[in-house]
Amino acid sequence: MVGILLRPIITEKMTALGDARQYAFEVPLTSNKIEIEKAVEKKFNVKVNSVRTVRVKGKRKTQLTRRGRFEGWTKTWKKAIVTLKEGDKIDYFGNA
Repeated sequence: MVGILLRPIITEKMTALGDARQYAFEVPLTSNKIEIEKAVEKKFNVKVNSVRTVRVKGKRKTQLTRRGRFEGWTKTWKKAIVTLKEGDKIDYFGNA
């Protein structure tokens, strides 16, 4: 269960969904919903209602320099959106 939650995703959209008890995390491509649920419950001491996952496909990137054109791809990653039970909340920043 170590390394299931790579980082929280903190954007304007996810902050607005925080009021609806939904939080997003970047997770490894090989993780499944059951592992994600157990990791969130253990780390934050909350009860998970549901888990939705999305594979975010990498984008093609091109960089033009003096030496020519370099092409590559950003990585493909997986996002998990976790909905918590009524009354539970995750505080990423502690009591700041």
